[in-house]
Amino acid sequence: MVVNNLAIYTDGACLGNPGPGGWGAVILDGQEKRVLHGHEADTTNNRMEIYAVIRGLQDVPKNVGVTLYSDSTYVINTMTKGWKRNKNQDLWDLLDEEVRGRRIVWKWVKGHSGDPLNEEADKLAHGEATGILKKDKLMESKAKKKDKFLTHIDDTGAAQMVDVGNKRETSRVAIAKGSVQVHPQTLELIIKNEFEKGDVLAVARVAGIMAAKETSRLIPLCHPLPLTKVSVDFEVDRKSSEILITGTAKITGKTGVEMEALTAVSVSALTIYDMCKAVDRGITFSVWLEKKSGGRSGDISFQRRN
Repeated sequence: MVVNNLAIYTDGACLGNPGPGGWGAVILDGQEKRVLHGHEADTTNNRMEIYAVIRGLQDVPKNVGVTLYSDSTYVINTMTKGWKRNKNQDLWDLLDEEVRGRRIVWKWVKGHSGDPLNEEADKLAHGEATGILKKDKLMESKAKKKDKFLTHIDDTGAAQMVDVGNKRETSRVAIAKGSVQVHPQTLELIIKNEFEKGDVLAVARVAGIMAAKETSRLIPLCHPLPLTKVSVDFEVDRKSSEILITGTAKITGKTGVEMEALTAVSVSALTIYDMCKAVDRGITFSVWLEKKSGGRSGDISFQRRN
């Protein structure tokens, strides 16, 4: 049994077509009015028109008669005059399912003609489409701002060396850390200086210092820098069977020395590996930046990531 008749006003909108779209439905049930609305990031105006009708009907029991108003001749004429369904078959199938067993009177209403409920549905649809467009633009803006921090990439996406000519010279220090895990027996050989290749830590220290001075030759976009100090120090921990490396680089200049400190520690660790690999194939190591100071960003400390 079909009971009281109510009205549904629907509308769809799309900015770009295809592009961000929105839909709106206003349901008038006696003195009660309720609204539905939503959006899709990439759609068309026609899809939003159909989906608005589907969602409006889904909110109404099937035993309730409906007068459905839409300013879309595409929707109204397809449902009443049998226009061909060349596109959007997935939505037409959903709409057919909602229509089945209902009593519906389809009415076309001219858009922007002063009908308050049609105008309200239009406002809901456009509000959703505009909202998602604004959200997309905000995300794009954030992405562009983020891209500005990728200073080694130009506007075309090509690699570039940063121009530091306009920066002022300041005192800059960077401290990097490294951890080399070895077998306990290997650590004892290092401590007692019993490797045939020589003093492992002494060689690793020299290798690290030399590498720091050659950083710009090893890392393509690093500037060649007149370092004022490079040091590499070791701390042996028998309990954890670990060699801790500290690399420090200093300069009075226009750019930081983080890469130089990291290179010093990395090459020191690699040297330890090279000199010990004949007796210990399970050596592992990690390297991280602990601290930097000077320059526009000031003093920054970093935590090791496990």
